[in-house]
Amino acid sequence: MTDPVTALLIILCFLIALATVRFFKTLDTDLVESWQTPLVAGVVSGVVLRLMNTAHPIAVGVTLTAAALYVRLTGDESEPVDGMILGACSGAAAAVPLIIRSEVPCAAVSECILAGALAGYGITFAALHVANRMRQYLVDVVTAALAVGAAYIPFGVATAGVTDCTAAMGVAVLVPLIIIVVVFQQWPDVRAELSHEASLGFMADADVRRTAHPLLRLGTGGWSDTQAHREFVRLANKIALRKRQQRDRTEEIARLYQLEIIKLRMQIETMTRFNREATKAAQLASDTMAHSK
Repeated sequence: MTDPVTALLIILCFLIALATVRFFKTLDTDLVESWQTPLVAGVVSGVVLRLMNTAHPIAVGVTLTAAALYVRLTGDESEPVDGMILGACSGAAAAVPLIIRSEVPCAAVSECILAGALAGYGITFAALHVANRMRQYLVDVVTAALAVGAAYIPFGVATAGVTDCTAAMGVAVLVPLIIIVVVFQQWPDVRAELSHEASLGFMADADVRRTAHPLLRLGTGGWSDTQAHREFVRLANKIALRKRQQRDRTEEIARLYQLEIIKLRMQIETMTRFNREATKAAQLASDTMAHSK
């Protein structure tokens, strides 16, 4: 099998793994809407690099940081790990034009995925945690420098005797694993935010752990409708995110976040009420059938 074919297979397997990890993180199966912009931005970045006839780490890092910035400005606000997923998606897409007629196609895959993932994380981190606009720009510049550094990693690994394709396979496995680790590290913070919501009466105490824990929320969570439970989990986790964002913003922006939080609270209250009514109706029907027998 030639290196370009191997590189394409690595990209395909990586995107499948990334989609799986994204579902684990968000419980959202709609890839078309969420990945459309990063995929297009990645392909455009790859075409630009191809026209420049270069896959130099500096060019790759800067270009994919610009792509991540575009995705941030045109997409919904999210947290850094979501930015990492979108950035890695852009990186994989950018690698496709580069591996055509490339002497080191697998190295290009490693460069683009690492630079894209780091750029997506850093750019989204700046949007989430840095309220001051000038400091945000500074973090973006630092992110670009770190993305360039990440793009150099495959060359350093090559000097240790690891083949380019082996390194690319390692990157394709490592990035999804890092995302999963970050999700597990975040869940105590999400649980704390949702526990506060439960203390205010906006959700049941029983829903807190099975909504916040990455594994428990994959099931029905005691709900009669699995899809309804997943939507409840998405809304509840969005409340936790907005509450964290609210603390780092000016009073005016914080009020806008508070309005969104109130709207989300009303939605989860309504969903909880409907679930209780559906559960009671199911129990009543079950008892009626049992008595009739």
